Amino acid sequence: MIKINNISKSYKATQALKEISLEIQKGELHGLIGPDGAGKTTLMRILMTLLLPDSGNAQMGGLDVVKEYRKIRRKTGYMPGRFSLYQDLSVEENLRFFASVFGTTLEENYDLIREIYHQIEPFKKRRAGDLSGGMKQKLALSCALIHRPQILILDEPTTGVDAVSRQEFWEMLKKLQEKEITILVSTPYMDEANLCDRVALIQNGQLLEVDSPSNITSRFPGKIIKVRSDNMHRLIADLRRFKKAESAFAFGQYVHFTGTDNKVEPSELEIYLAGCNHENIEAEYIEPDIEDVFMKLMSTDKEKVVGEGERQEKE
Repeated sequence: MIKINNISKSYKATQALKEISLEIQKGELHGLIGPDGAGKTTLMRILMTLLLPDSGNAQMGGLDVVKEYRKIRRKTGYMPGRFSLYQDLSVEENLRFFASVFGTTLEENYDLIREIYHQIEPFKKRRAGDLSGGMKQKLALSCALIHRPQILILDEPTTGVDAVSRQEFWEMLKKLQEKEITILVSTPYMDEANLCDRVALIQNGQLLEVDSPSNITSRFPGKIIKVRSDNMHRLIADLRRFKKAESAFAFGQYVHFTGTDNKVEPSELEIYLAGCNHENIEAEYIEPDIEDVFMKLMSTDKEKVVGEGERQEKE
């Protein structure tokens, strides 16, 4: 349904996308996972025919994003990262306006948005600019669906909303997937990756990995030990100085540690940290998640870049 072939895009000296290739199947809920500045928005704007790629090509539902942009816009729903509806129009007025743009009506396609819209329908006379973040999110999704699109493109739709609204939003996406709508959603939140059928991990305009979340985490090389102590500020520095340390990154209230081999035991770290005057030490093995894989891939990518730079200097 979505085919991307060697897409590249630069903004002057900054290369936002570097030969991106990706295929998303019909009816798939696919996540584009990466931090701010990774290239997610640029790729989505190219797919939505709002930007021209420097090289490469892409198809949406079999239509070329450059040559057949008018047809694509009628078959695709788009929810940009920033709330872009008319702030001075009411909830109902926004919906009726966007329906009219696509030659349809709210009543004609009400069944598609019913489960989403009924949560904000009591406030249908309220101006869009006066809605809460979660309600704006539901209104924007309703407007993106009002013309019955085959493909839905969502650019960081849960950024800036509360945890409950995030959960509700993903539940809505799962129900939309049951209607055989192909969904591409970007997010900087690694925990949302597990809610997708497949994910593409992206950083600095390059794809690091594409697969199902379970397959990606199963390939993590090595064991992870989560560690904490009373002095978390000093903990990372001390763990990185451990003779068998490969990496140590902050993950919420813990530090995730990986060793240069799989023989580092939690008890070994506890003894070492006690010798560094840490107190109330906790250390135990845990299963890797998407964020652990992402950090590993990022560090590997940096090593490749440094190695390539050193090779060129020698030449």
